[in-house]
Parts: sequence; C-alpha cells; structure tokens
Amino acid sequence: MSRKRDYYEVLGVQKNSSKEEIKNAYRKLALQYHPDRNKEPTAEEKFKELSEAYAVLSDDEKRKRYDIYGHVGAEEAFRGSEANFEEIFRDAGFGGFRDIFDQIFGRRGGFFGDDLFSFGFGGGGSSSRRRGRDIAYDMELTVEDVLKGKKEEVDVPRFDRCKECGGSGAAPGTKPRKCTVCDGQGQTKRVYSQNRFSTIVTMEPCRTCQGQGQIIDRPCTNCRGSGRAQQVKKIKLEIPPGVEEGMAFQLRGEGEMSEAGISGDLIVRLHIKPHPKFERLEDGHLLYNLDVKFTDLALGTDLRVPTLEGSEKLKISQGTPSNAILQIKGKGLPRYGSTGRGDLHVRINVKVPTNLTDRQKALLKELHKELDN
Repeated sequence: MSRKRDYYEVLGVQKNSSKEEIKNAYRKLALQYHPDRNKEPTAEEKFKELSEAYAVLSDDEKRKRYDIYGHVGAEEAFRGSEANFEEIFRDAGFGGFRDIFDQIFGRRGGFFGDDLFSFGFGGGGSSSRRRGRDIAYDMELTVEDVLKGKKEEVDVPRFDRCKECGGSGAAPGTKPRKCTVCDGQGQTKRVYSQNRFSTIVTMEPCRTCQGQGQIIDRPCTNCRGSGRAQQVKKIKLEIPPGVEEGMAFQLRGEGEMSEAGISGDLIVRLHIKPHPKFERLEDGHLLYNLDVKFTDLALGTDLRVPTLEGSEKLKISQGTPSNAILQIKGKGLPRYGSTGRGDLHVRINVKVPTNLTDRQKALLKELHKELDN
C-alpha cells in the first residue's frame, strides 16, 4: 500500500503557515507544473498532487481534520472542496479553472474518483459509467504493530471481473453485439414538439440494451451476463508505524467492480487492542504503572521498567512521592505523519505490604516513633 506524501511537504510549507502563505506556495508551484507550461512527463501528476494538497489545507475544517488524522476519512474530509482555484488561475492569465480541471482531472474535476469525490465543477457522466461500491475492511492491530508497522495479506470478498467471460458478460466463445437501436451509444434521442416554433430534445437510456450499448444473446452462466462475479482477492496491506485508533486508509480501485467495469475503493479501518501493561496517551506517549516499596521511595534506588522493546533502568530519587510521574525519553510510540517518538511515562505507586511478621511490625512501629520526633 503506497503512502501519500505529507500535504505540507508537497507544498513546501510549515504546519503553522497561514492560509495566505499556503495559497502563495500553491500558486507558485501550480504555475510551475501546469501542463500548459511544463511538458515534462511527471508534470501532470505533480500538478494533481499539489492541487489535492491545496484543496485540503486551504479549508480550515479539512485542514484541522488532516492535522489530527492525516490521510484518513477521505470521503468526509475532502468532499465538496471550496478551494479558490478559479481566483488563482484567473489572476495568472489562464481561462478559468473549469477548463484546467476538465483537462487534468476529467469532467467531474474530482481528485479521488468519479463519484466518491466531487468538487462541484459540473458535468457528470451517465449512470452506466458509475463506480463500483466501496468496501470497508476492519483491521485489528496490537500496540506492538503501532510501534513497528505491519504488513499483512488479507482476503477481501468482492464483486470483480468474471473470470469465465473476462468481464464481457457473454458466454465463453461468444461476444456481445452492438445495439442497432442506439448504434452502441447506450442512449436514444426523443424529440417533443412543444409548438410550431420550438421542439424539446431529450436523451434517455436505450430501452433495447438498457443503456449498455450492446446486447448479449448468450449470457455467461457464471455471472449471468453482468460481467462480474463474487470472488475473494488477496490484498497486501502495509500499515505504517504510529497510526491511531479509528484511522482509515483508502486503497484506490480495490473495491467492488461495477457493471461498467469501474472499481470502487477499499477503506481499511484500524482498531487497536488495549495493551495489558501500557496505556496510550496523546502524541505517542505511553503510561506504565509501577508499584514501588515505601523504603525504595524513601531511600532511593534504581529499578528495571518494562518497555515495548525490553526493559530500561529508571532512577528513583530519594524522597520520591507516591503518584509522581517519571519519564523515559523516546520509549513511547512513533508519531504518525511526523518524526520522533513519544516517551514512556511511569506513574509511581506505593506498594503497601500485607501479612507483616511480628518483627516487621515492631520495626515499623519503631520507625513511626522516630519520624514523629
């Protein structure tokens, strides 16, 4: 599973940059990589990447979600972007953003697919060209997986291209034939006379071929002429370190295939099991509760504390109070989308002895008297 670059890195700005700084950075880079100016093979992909980053970081709410969750919750985070592309490209002397995005992203203008993400640029195709359904897959991780990341091959049941007919919908050895009523267009024209001065012309799905543009005389028995069948596909997932509970990753084209042959996406939702020893805190920090004898707190000592990677020595200073929190630097979890690791926070708890012997009771009573003096 490929990992997207950080949006701030894409635009070359800092996380605390203002909206105006982000706008200026995008304007400069977008004009540099605009396909009408830059004919390098990678320019179009670079332009797409820049525009995707700007669509998110120029919107306060979407930027806030991105800062918290990173590249997750994509459908909710990116739907209906209101980024001011038109203003940027109009000022630069280009003829409006619609022409640019029709050229680069297609008529719908979405960065992430035909129907799942729409940026309100108009257009849109017929229902016969719709994407397949998105699939949600829930993946359970351990805290150790969060530390190191995880690679796993999983089985995902989905509708996919029929292996018997290759997706044509026709029985093996046969082919669909072009619909003669609509001439393979999937649409027919209807003309209504409104009055002697005007007429109304409408396009509607062809009733003979049901809008498909072709007719199957002998349907495939495996998929019943739909061109797709239920299958199980093995998909390799690569979860990076530092992920959080509830994050979701989007794998393009790994969802169900529609009858038009366009696949939806696979949305991998992450769930992290509680750890028996460590509690997760914010910013990659972990918390461990350490029971310590009263005498160790009073006199001071060195103790070994468990971590996710073995154990570390912790110095208990003389007179350390109960409920004090000590830290072992860098022994927490990685921070997703950032550098460095959190710390291991160690909460000190007094271990109260039970079932004391007579001699131990006598010694404690003697100490108690000494402390009162």
